[in-house]
Amino acid sequence: SSCTIIFTHYLMHLGDYIKYDGLGIAELIRNKEIKATEAISCAQQATELLNPHVNSIIEVFDEPLAGNKSTDAPFHGVPFLIKDLALHAAGVLNEMGSRLTQGLRPPHDTDLMRRFREAGLRTIGRASTPEFGYCPTTEPVVNGPSRNPWDLSRMPGGSSGATAASVAA
Repeated sequence: SSCTIIFTHYLMHLGDYIKYDGLGIAELIRNKEIKATEAISCAQQATELLNPHVNSIIEVFDEPLAGNKSTDAPFHGVPFLIKDLALHAAGVLNEMGSRLTQGLRPPHDTDLMRRFREAGLRTIGRASTPEFGYCPTTEPVVNGPSRNPWDLSRMPGGSSGATAASVAA
């Protein structure tokens, strides 16, 4: 006798996505409850929906940057943003919130970026930063101010303010 097994695939929606942190999303992917592409799609959907108001993400990549493909990696398949400052990925813009460095594409990954990749993170874009990270407000001239997603009349502050606003949104 033969047996047919039908798998019902769980399709992740944005409402489900926001209930999990990175480790939770990695666990769903590892357990094959969702695909990494679904988590990335949810992150991109959230970006399209919220970023026009928050202005924290300055670039969404057409294709997420590769991460460790091993399901043993702690953040296997989890969508991720890199702060547009000292951390950089090979060939990806790293403009540091400045008009002076527009178009800069470093030829190699920093050690930290290499470690993020090894952890399995899938980088989907770049988050804004104040010019060279020096200003305590996240309001670079080149990309415009980032906003606090809980009160758009306020900015998130600090050189990682846009990254924090992206997570909070």
